[in-house]
Amino acid sequence: RIEDTDQARSSDESAAGIVRDLKWLGLDFDEGPFFQMQRLDRYHDVIAQMLQAGSAYHCYMSEAELDGLREAQKASGENPRYDGRWRPENGRVPPEGVKPVVRFRNPDIGSVAWDDAVKGHIEIANKDLDDLVICRPDGTPTYNFCVVVDDIDMAITHVVRGDGHVGNTPRQINIFRALGASVPVFAHLPTVLGNDGEKLSKRHGATGLNEYADNGYLPDALVNGLARMGFAHGNDEVFTPAQLVEWFDINAINPAPARFDAQKFDWLAGEHMKQIPAAQIAALVQPFCEFDTGNGPRLEAAAMLYRDRCATLKILAQSIHFFYKKPEISLPVLAEHLNDANRLAFAAAREALGALTIWDKPSISAALKKVQTDFALKPPQLMMPIRIGISGGTSTPSVDATLEVLGKVETMARLVALERPI
Repeated sequence: RIEDTDQARSSDESAAGIVRDLKWLGLDFDEGPFFQMQRLDRYHDVIAQMLQAGSAYHCYMSEAELDGLREAQKASGENPRYDGRWRPENGRVPPEGVKPVVRFRNPDIGSVAWDDAVKGHIEIANKDLDDLVICRPDGTPTYNFCVVVDDIDMAITHVVRGDGHVGNTPRQINIFRALGASVPVFAHLPTVLGNDGEKLSKRHGATGLNEYADNGYLPDALVNGLARMGFAHGNDEVFTPAQLVEWFDINAINPAPARFDAQKFDWLAGEHMKQIPAAQIAALVQPFCEFDTGNGPRLEAAAMLYRDRCATLKILAQSIHFFYKKPEISLPVLAEHLNDANRLAFAAAREALGALTIWDKPSISAALKKVQTDFALKPPQLMMPIRIGISGGTSTPSVDATLEVLGKVETMARLVALERPI
């Protein structure tokens, strides 16, 4: 449901973004989307019924008058609120040429209470609620009114939303009751804070869902991460959307503010990456590869080699880049790891690899192990210059596995090329 009656804050682009993000997350919908601006006739019919029943009335108070009232109330220490001066019983004569708003006539006495599925019992005195505007002078109805009509028409049983809406709920409940409708169960989810306890913002790593998608996070990881903010199922940290559906209990949500930990979220994203099947990984990572994946090993093989080391598909694509394009070698880094202490061993390893007739991980491992033993070197003394020579960096999966994927021809070409700078 696209709540777009605030036209200044709504656009076709934002609505399309909502639908796009939901579909990316795998949160499909059975009906809709419904746009409130396409339901204006229905809202106007209900407003007409309320005007006739006396549960709504026209108010001709100008913005300037309302601002003046609020300032006077603040000056006297009162809570700023509309004072009901245009209620019909006050007998005021409507001014000519002024388009009124329509206000809901809130009850004067008693209280409105509900048992929130997350926050527990909440009760607000009606005297603390003023008469809410439900329709603007231009005929556009307002959010708090429209959602009640929508909830009634769509037979909504549960309203689950952020706790920033707690202040709207008593107003909406009174409108439900004025319309003779059943009140749904309300559940207000806790605010998400940063690790420092402050409201979540960009500096904490908060960003839009589309940015998570563009950065290569898996949608299941997002669902998992969002669900874990305030919800727990024993000691289970990593779970699928299907498991969430099975385990979820709205009464198990913690009402305390949740905290977003970007580092822990990336760990969780990495755990979901580890579950990608080999049969799917090439198709998933391909859109993030800004290089020709046809010029090198099978994409599936390269991606599977690095899959367990990456939190996102974008990082995975960046990690396997060297398989498809010769890396730039930093001479200072190479000089640090290839010197007089291991130069002869490096040359011997290159010759041993070149002599292999079977190019697989066991054969590569055995050849390198023999050279290492013959020259009495520690593993890094031999593996590090080879690693730099093939990848340009000092961190890869095991050298034998990396060489197997890179292939003999390309491996030998890169190792021979190291003769020139050294």
